[in-house]
Amino acid sequence: MTARTVTSLTNPTVKSVRALHQRKDRDQSGLFVAEGLKIITEAVELGHAPQILLYGQEAQDHPRLRQAVNAARSRGGEVIEVTRDILAKVSRRDNPQAVVGVFRQVFTDLDQLDPSRAAAFVALHRVRDPGNLGTIIRTADAAGCGAVILVGECCDPYSVEAVRATMGSIFAVPVVKVSEPDFSTWRTSWPGSVIGTLLTAMVSHKDANYVKPSLILMGNEQQGLTPELATLCDVNVKIPMRGRADSLNLSIATAIMIYAATA
Repeated sequence: MTARTVTSLTNPTVKSVRALHQRKDRDQSGLFVAEGLKIITEAVELGHAPQILLYGQEAQDHPRLRQAVNAARSRGGEVIEVTRDILAKVSRRDNPQAVVGVFRQVFTDLDQLDPSRAAAFVALHRVRDPGNLGTIIRTADAAGCGAVILVGECCDPYSVEAVRATMGSIFAVPVVKVSEPDFSTWRTSWPGSVIGTLLTAMVSHKDANYVKPSLILMGNEQQGLTPELATLCDVNVKIPMRGRADSLNLSIATAIMIYAATA
C-alpha cells in the first residue's frame, strides 16, 4: 500500500485536522475527527468514507486499514502516512491510536424520523457534557433506539470527546438538532408515550405505562428537566435513590430509562 508520507506538524492537512478540536472549525467545515481503526472500520461498513485518513507505520499492513484506504480513495479522500508524533498531536494524547480519520458530520431532520422504526427514541435538553452525550448515543445504539434528539443549546456530538465516548455509534444512530419551540410543536404528533424524569415525580420508572414508541425526554446535568418541558410529557417518573446519593449521572439515568421503555 502506497501513500504520501508527512513528517511535519506544519503540514496544512495536519494543521487542519488538529484544528477540528475546536468547535468553530468543526462548525465551519462540517467535519469531525474519529480515532482508532475499529471505529473507522465501523464507519466504512456503515457507508461513511473518510475525507482524510492518517495512519502510522505500525498499522500499514492491517487488512482493515486497507479497507479504510480504499473507501477514502473511492470518494476522493486524502490518505497520508504520518509519524507517531503527528498522531499524538492530532489526538492530543500521549498514547495515540494508530489511525485517525476525518469524516463529514451528518444530522437528521426532525421530520425525517419514523416513530415506527424503533421502540424508543431519546430527547436530551441542553445536555452539557460531551462524555455523557457520547455514552448516551452508544447506549441508544445498543438498545436499538431510533434516534437521539438534541433539544436547545447542547454540547457538540461531534466533539472529539463525544465521538470517543460513542465508540463508533455516532455513525449508527441518527442525531437530530432542534430548537425548543420546534420540538414542542413536533411532540404533539408523537404516537406513543412521552416520558420525562423528575426528582419530584410520584411514579417510579418501573411502574409507568410505556406506550411504544416511547419518547424519553431527559433534562441536563445541572437542572434536570425544566417545568416547560415536563409539561410536554404524558407522565413524569423518578428513579428511586436508596443510598446517600440524591441523583444519578445523566448517562446512567438515561440508560435506565431506555431499558425500562424497551423492556
